Amino acid sequence: MKLYGFAGTRSQRALWGLKEVDADFEFVSVNLLEGEHRRPEYLRLNPAGKVPVLVDGDRVIPESAAIVLYLADKYPGKRLMPTDLDERAQVYRWTLFAVTELEQPLWRITRHSFLYPPEKRLAADIELAREDFRNMATVLEKHLEGREFLVGNRLSAADCVTVYLMDWANEVQLLDGFPRLQAYLERLYARPEAPQRIAEARKAA
Repeated sequence: MKLYGFAGTRSQRALWGLKEVDADFEFVSVNLLEGEHRRPEYLRLNPAGKVPVLVDGDRVIPESAAIVLYLADKYPGKRLMPTDLDERAQVYRWTLFAVTELEQPLWRITRHSFLYPPEKRLAADIELAREDFRNMATVLEKHLEGREFLVGNRLSAADCVTVYLMDWANEVQLLDGFPRLQAYLERLYARPEAPQRIAEARKAA
């Protein structure tokens, strides 16, 4: 397998899944700063021009959350996906909650902070996005009461997807007032299988 990605991005999320299942893979750096994600050979892998992309034989899988879910299904013995149907439903629930309710406001903050040209950045949208994130983070904070992981009593694909977002939120000072989310972040990144934190990965790039 090959994982095409770039340090500090959602590639870290896919790396986490690969490490948790102990997969044999090669990491292929796609330098976003040099525009390698816009080159024709990369766009053939992912026409959206984003990282990461997992290539497993003839299978080409973009989208970091999809990669983690794929790995969970490919390596059932590693138990990133529960066998119990009720717990599987909860994994799907929290995975989708993460990418729709938590990730989107973080993206809005990032775009309006430095990705968009200065003339297109809206300070008001940053504040709205911060409010949206905190509202949804409150839901997750309550859910983690008395829990170590999002679903059941072991790490699942939902955690691999979500905890990266907690690190991202921490980078933009959005975890203040969420002690359970802060503890969740520190606890899961203490795992030996965890990838580098965002800040560490960017420094090492």
